[in-house]
Amino acid sequence: QYRLVESGGGLVQPGGSLTLSCAIAGTHLNYYAIGWFRQAPGKEREGVSCIANSDRKTYYDDSVKGRFTISGDVAKNTVYLQMNNLKPEDTGVYYCAATTPAALLLDLCTKREVDLWGQGLQVNVSS
Repeated sequence: QYRLVESGGGLVQPGGSLTLSCAIAGTHLNYYAIGWFRQAPGKEREGVSCIANSDRKTYYDDSVKGRFTISGDVAKNTVYLQMNNLKPEDTGVYYCAATTPAALLLDLCTKREVDLWGQGLQVNVSS
């Protein structure tokens, strides 16, 4: 059984930056599509960005295009979400998620076809 171990998150002012990390334990990053989902208070969990690191394909929700960057590091078996120019509406619990095979990238992010969820990280964007 593999696991997703998240780190990062916290409190940041509007316009600031944060980096979230999702380490994949017990399997290889390239076998999976990995994504980040966000759940704001009172709202459904939504796909923010996903990556199939095996062929470097990525997906971004329109709300984060140009501000967030997702990347994978095979050596560390970890996916990162670099979040810049953060806005108050980016506030929420961020969950790492995985599905296999990696070709299911769009199904992961847009249809929530998830095999495994991480435990979630709180991100607060506030002045």
